[in-house]
Amino acid sequence: MDISIVIPLLNEEESLNELYDWIVKVMQSNRYSYEILFIDDGSTDNSWNVIEKLSLKDNHVKGLRFQKNYGKSQALNAGFKEVLGDVVITMDADLQDSPDEIPELFNLIKKENFDLISGWKKKRYDSKIRKNIPSKLFNAAARKTSGLKLHDFNCGLKAYKNTVVKNIDVRGEMHRYIPVLAKNAGFTNIDEKIVVHQARKYGVTKFGIDRFINGFLDLITIWFLSKFGKRPMHLFGLLGTLMFIIGFGFAFYLGVDKLFFHTTSRLITERPEFYLALATMIIGTQLFLAGFLGEIILRTKSDTKRYQISTKINC
Repeated sequence: MDISIVIPLLNEEESLNELYDWIVKVMQSNRYSYEILFIDDGSTDNSWNVIEKLSLKDNHVKGLRFQKNYGKSQALNAGFKEVLGDVVITMDADLQDSPDEIPELFNLIKKENFDLISGWKKKRYDSKIRKNIPSKLFNAAARKTSGLKLHDFNCGLKAYKNTVVKNIDVRGEMHRYIPVLAKNAGFTNIDEKIVVHQARKYGVTKFGIDRFINGFLDLITIWFLSKFGKRPMHLFGLLGTLMFIIGFGFAFYLGVDKLFFHTTSRLITERPEFYLALATMIIGTQLFLAGFLGEIILRTKSDTKRYQISTKINC
């Protein structure tokens, strides 16, 4: 199979038929073998009914339906497990991503051997205050921490080699930083392509103001996991040891000063150095234990189910 198209969605019943017709037109005109996988992330409208009807008339259409809303990252993760195509294309269901971009994305992966091509919506139709400015801040921070020179990490329109999506784990709300996840997994041939961004035709955006806070928190998480995810003791153990040594140094100084020099008649507990010593040794011990527990968890963890799929179509 040439192409798998993965489309996560939430309450997009108005756009699904139009999106399907557009994708099929592009696929047939380029004679691709393909599948279209819709992941319904707990929609409360008739989105799933539309997907069922599409699958009845076209066996290229596949569907996954979540028991409830788990989030875009979980939807993508479930879709990536099912895909069969050599090239995997992700796009949003709101018609803001253009299927006409698919042939060029496919060629960049298949013929030019890129691991991942991320879309860059250079000209956007979103609100500047609510989306554009915060997105620029996120992207600048992501470039700085990851080393990837991409302008738009969060663009829903992306193309991947099949091996990439099978070797990354998209969880939480990490869909914003999939290129970083791919790089951390060892896929370094990553680039971007300017893509057309269209104004939303139906419905409303599903992301609120909390996406900005979550975006920065997710970026910190990815940075930490990329640096110390496999060796938490290297961070917490080092910091804990340094803190303990500093605290012990203060305690040793106080003991020597009291026993041999008698420079003050105050009790040790009345001196500020005593509390600095106590606090730093306690914090150091806690950090060391955090690193130790992190190592134990890494060696004993078992995968837990993060979402529940209620229905499958053609999968």
